[in-house]
Amino acid sequence: MEKKMVDARGLACPLPVVNAKKAVGEFQEDGVLTVLVDNEIAVQNLQKFASQKGLKSAGEKKGEKEYEVTIQVAAGGASASALAAETEAEEIACSPDSRKKGLVAVLSANVMGGGEEKLGRALMKAFVFALTKQDMLPETIVCYNSGAYLTCEGSDSLEDFKALEAEGVNIMTCGTCLDFYGIKDKLAVGTVTNMYDIVETMENARSVIRP
Repeated sequence: MEKKMVDARGLACPLPVVNAKKAVGEFQEDGVLTVLVDNEIAVQNLQKFASQKGLKSAGEKKGEKEYEVTIQVAAGGASASALAAETEAEEIACSPDSRKKGLVAVLSANVMGGGEEKLGRALMKAFVFALTKQDMLPETIVCYNSGAYLTCEGSDSLEDFKALEAEGVNIMTCGTCLDFYGIKDKLAVGTVTNMYDIVETMENARSVIRP
């Protein structure tokens, strides 16, 4: 089985797809192409490309701004020769970045508002879900104090946060808060941050929304 790797980290759309298409076209037999990229949008574009060509693909986050997409050039899918024969002028569409530049959502608690805690938790769950349905998503979400629970295992909003991260939203959770509540090992989405970065993120924000 033939194997190839393309390092497309740091390349803007549509170059990751262009380079992947070229590499697939060079396969002489069935095999696997691995493409390294540094953002979720590139992962989505590569998987869309593979799907359009009848190729199986899988994406995996390997680390901070490190993603790996594997594309299988296999019997029954689009052949390498067919891909190579396609016109170079074919337009490759880039998935739009649905994030609003400079928009930061700040979640300082795992409940929304005062009053009954049960109601507050339900309102916060609805707020995070509503974020996923906006035409323009936040560029960054900052979670601190009891808001740190929202990005950890057991959170009612965990799948919504993962969906937001898949769209490229930067999710940051206060490390001091995770330590205080003893849940640092439970963090399930996004990255750990510190107060310096939180202040800098909010200071540079064009607009800040809070539940």
